Amino acid sequence: MPTGVKMRLIGWAIALAAAGLTPAAAQTPASTPAPAATSTATPAPAAGTAQNPTTPDAAQPAIVPGSVGHAIPTPGVGEPDGRKGIQMQVTPIGEEASAFHNNWLLPLCAVISVFVLGLLVWTIVRYRRGANPTPSRNSHNTVIEVVWTLLPVLILVAIAIPSIRLLRHQYSPPAADVTVKVTGHQWYWSYELPDYGVNFDSYMLKEKNDPTRQANQRARTDNDGPPLLAVDNRLVIPAGKVVKFIITADDVIHSFAVPAFWIKQDANPGQLHETWVKVDRPGVYFGQCSELCGARHGFMPIAVEVVPQAQFAQWVGSNGGHMPGAKPAVAPAAAATATPAAATPSAAEPAVQQPATNQAATAQN
Repeated sequence: MPTGVKMRLIGWAIALAAAGLTPAAAQTPASTPAPAATSTATPAPAAGTAQNPTTPDAAQPAIVPGSVGHAIPTPGVGEPDGRKGIQMQVTPIGEEASAFHNNWLLPLCAVISVFVLGLLVWTIVRYRRGANPTPSRNSHNTVIEVVWTLLPVLILVAIAIPSIRLLRHQYSPPAADVTVKVTGHQWYWSYELPDYGVNFDSYMLKEKNDPTRQANQRARTDNDGPPLLAVDNRLVIPAGKVVKFIITADDVIHSFAVPAFWIKQDANPGQLHETWVKVDRPGVYFGQCSELCGARHGFMPIAVEVVPQAQFAQWVGSNGGHMPGAKPAVAPAAAATATPAAATPSAAEPAVQQPATNQAATAQN
């Protein structure tokens, strides 16, 4: 056989052997169409659905404005309204502090400012060069020195007495009816009511045209509150009850502040700080983190809804919790599923004859 023919046959043998070793997937003809991918696009959320990025839109509960946890805020109450001065206070400590500020500190500051300004004007006019070509050489005046020493002391004492009384009231809280643990994160808040079995996260609601809003996050409406202050899950507390806040953080320093409650307490990682409120007026009250905590510091608002005791119990139940002393509700489906599972013997094990004196036989007798 000629050498050229022999080499050609060897080449064909090698090619056939290589083709036999090629994976089946690689041998599929290029013209074979690939199966069409199934579309799993999530539809846009319906208006008024709760914000939960991990829950499909169809499973999100509908929002009913005016219901518990979604009360419509009162304009000018518990939210900034452009006024000059302190927000309307709704706690005993806030009312005392606001009265001290408005009725004592501000008038005192005004009187001191007017007195000092008048003294300066009188000195400039009375002791100018034209009126006194020969200046006085007196360097001491006992009466004036006593006055300008005692008068500031009396002013400070007049400020210190109500200040110390206010601090004593603020840091001597009555027994708490409700305890709330508040944890600051970058950049949202977590709330836990340990006595009620309720815990949840609270995020700011974004505007409808915000490009960073996720597809299944509802947009803010005026019924939720002002821009940058409305949240998806409000903290709900009962009216007329002493609520103790235990405040901490898990990353950086935050600050839990609600102006209408007169509270501003730092949240430090690894530390627990305490403050308290007692709000008699039902309504919605807003606040913000008041400690620079990173890039989105201005986007972690606080919303507290104060409701009557009956509505508070309703809110606790709707969030999977229970009132103190009551046992948590067990889902009937879960109980029904657990009973057959416990009563049915395992298929891998042979059935064992039970004695006639077991509980079932006793109950039948």
